[in-house]
Amino acid sequence: MTVTPWILDDEPLPSPKNAPSNDPNIPSGLIALTESISTQRLIEAYRQGIFPWYSRPGPVMWWCTSPRMVLETSKFKVSQSLKKTIRAVLLNPSWEIRVDCAFKEVIQACANSPRNGEIGDTWITPAIIEYYGELHQMGLAHSVETWYDGQLVGGLYGVNLGKMLYGESMFTRVDNASKLALAALCAWCVQVGIRYIDCQQETSHLASLGASPLPQDYFLNWLESQIDLPAPLWNWDKSVLLEIQ
Repeated sequence: MTVTPWILDDEPLPSPKNAPSNDPNIPSGLIALTESISTQRLIEAYRQGIFPWYSRPGPVMWWCTSPRMVLETSKFKVSQSLKKTIRAVLLNPSWEIRVDCAFKEVIQACANSPRNGEIGDTWITPAIIEYYGELHQMGLAHSVETWYDGQLVGGLYGVNLGKMLYGESMFTRVDNASKLALAALCAWCVQVGIRYIDCQQETSHLASLGASPLPQDYFLNWLESQIDLPAPLWNWDKSVLLEIQ
């Protein structure tokens, strides 16, 4: 019987390319288990296309899903209602898109936002908040925020290594606020040459926004071609939305 490897803190994660496939004894996409999580472990994982998804109590579970859900940034689906909202936002100075102004507040809001009848993303544990905060301080994790009249009303956060961008979670407090942040992010990504936002897992909501699954081998090869390229500067505002009116 194949067993998912338990990795000690000083051991490397196994490569997703060597992970067993179609093994009934292992959940699809599960790469490894660890007792704890750290900033360096997160960097190691993302460089291989691996991400953490787990809940406490229990071990940290590391995944590389197959197929891999991604959003091609040039194919983000903008509904008529969102287009109308974008036009209004561009004309109204009370609406702002800010970058990296409230990372901690964004990740905490994602953790607390109700989803599918549950209270918040249970995988966004205190440890996740701490170590992604450290990634943010290192310039590797970023938030895109929608503000109205000086109040944070929606946003998202993710991890950027080279020209690979991993979307993690989003939240909204008013209609379309998180979609505005995502629309702005996609428009900026097109400008700076980031082709895909990794969405990790397939959901109907992501599909409605234009995301689609990629074969794992294609995704991992694409990652290798992008991960060591120079990362773009995260310094932009709502004017990027002019590209998708």
